[in-house]
Amino acid sequence: MTHAAALGDLRAFAEEADAGLLSPVSASPLVAALTGDRAVLAAILAVESGWAAVLQRAGLAPAGSAAVVASAAEAGRYDLAGIALRAQGGGNPVIPLLADLRKKVAELDTSGVGAGKAVHTSLTSQDVLDTALMLLARNTVHAVLADVKGTTTALAALAEQHADTLCVGRSLTQHSLPFTFGLRAAQWFHGVAAAGRQLAALDFPVQFGGAAGTLAAGTVLTDGSHATPFSLADALASQLGLDPAPAPWHTNRLAVTSLGNALAAVLDAFGKIAADVAFLSRPEVAELAEPRAAGRGVSSAMPQKQNPVLSVLVRSAALQAPHLAAQLHLAAANFNDERPDGAWHTEWPALRQLLALSLGAAGLIRELAEGLQVFPDAMRRNMDLAGPLLLAEGVGAAVAPLLAEQDGRTGKQQLQDVVDRTLQAPAAEQAATYRKLLRETVPAAVVPDARLEELLDPASYLGQAADISRRILAAFPAFVTPTDANGASHG
Repeated sequence: MTHAAALGDLRAFAEEADAGLLSPVSASPLVAALTGDRAVLAAILAVESGWAAVLQRAGLAPAGSAAVVASAAEAGRYDLAGIALRAQGGGNPVIPLLADLRKKVAELDTSGVGAGKAVHTSLTSQDVLDTALMLLARNTVHAVLADVKGTTTALAALAEQHADTLCVGRSLTQHSLPFTFGLRAAQWFHGVAAAGRQLAALDFPVQFGGAAGTLAAGTVLTDGSHATPFSLADALASQLGLDPAPAPWHTNRLAVTSLGNALAAVLDAFGKIAADVAFLSRPEVAELAEPRAAGRGVSSAMPQKQNPVLSVLVRSAALQAPHLAAQLHLAAANFNDERPDGAWHTEWPALRQLLALSLGAAGLIRELAEGLQVFPDAMRRNMDLAGPLLLAEGVGAAVAPLLAEQDGRTGKQQLQDVVDRTLQAPAAEQAATYRKLLRETVPAAVVPDARLEELLDPASYLGQAADISRRILAAFPAFVTPTDANGASHG
């Protein structure tokens, strides 16, 4: 195939390049709009356009030039596929796009204001691309946070609604102690809200530094002006809605690694929920079910299946996040010299993939939380499988100190013997066996029948479950949207 033919094919498929065929978790119009190639292109152009506006206001570019550059900076004017291919020539997409932008500005500068003087003056490619990626990240994170708050609001409602819904706690795959679904939902909330707060606290700093991070060209540009390179950088941050930076950070990548850490933490929290729901929706467990939707959860071969696809997709995102965040740290640790030879380039796909996965998963986990089906009867049934043995810890704590030594065995050892002997019985007989052996070991004079039944009631051994839930929800008020009497959200 000739180079021209290959380029033609590339152009033909450019708009579908971010469709997400092999990453269904991030296959959505919103994800493509905020993180796709066209969004990257638009962010780069927004930086160039914003810089032209800053220069004009400072009197460092001809009057009227900002409007010409803004008109030329419409992303739809540019050949995305061609720019991607030509980026190999300089190692980044800013260089070929800049050449095209200058041509377009010249075409549109019909009044001859000299708008070309406002394009990229005193900037370098890294200034533009780092700032563009911060702009892309800010827009995406804002969208992620909107879904995070929707998710936490739904989880808070589940926690309150099911504060007294009994279920079984599990540790190392086995039944452990009585639990409540309200506390489980509150702990899900805790993870998402804590990660969301970390994400919301991020800065998205503007990048400026020039060719080697000394602002040499900016110093020449502002010589004799009231402006300085620093004031221009601050003005660009304000123009774009980004955070000002005290100095160039082109080789100090904390802004990028902090973003990666926060996104990975959010996906960790999503992954925990998805893992629990996937297990609890198994037919043999059946305590939860995902919200139904036409065509969702289907199998290509088995018509009866209802797969927990939301959980599956969210888990797929959570399992990809750690190595993407690690890639950002690997790059940061290898930023040699004043412009690295490859480390910077490895950040771009890792960061964008983290953003896409986070945004895609955020929408899915919100849908899951808002439509989650809860089955308290199944929770009670599964808890009852363990029978009164589930209360063995509580019985031991209350009763062991009351028992006198028997044959050199402490009260704790006597009760452990009851448990051990019970476990030797067939599973179907263990509940009755435990009660019988417990009553034989603990005289009624020591623990009356009524008190023993109280100790064997799962609701009596929930510890501080209700207060833990309340404390969790109270710790993150910004992540709970108030509702009216009809349950409608406000805020």
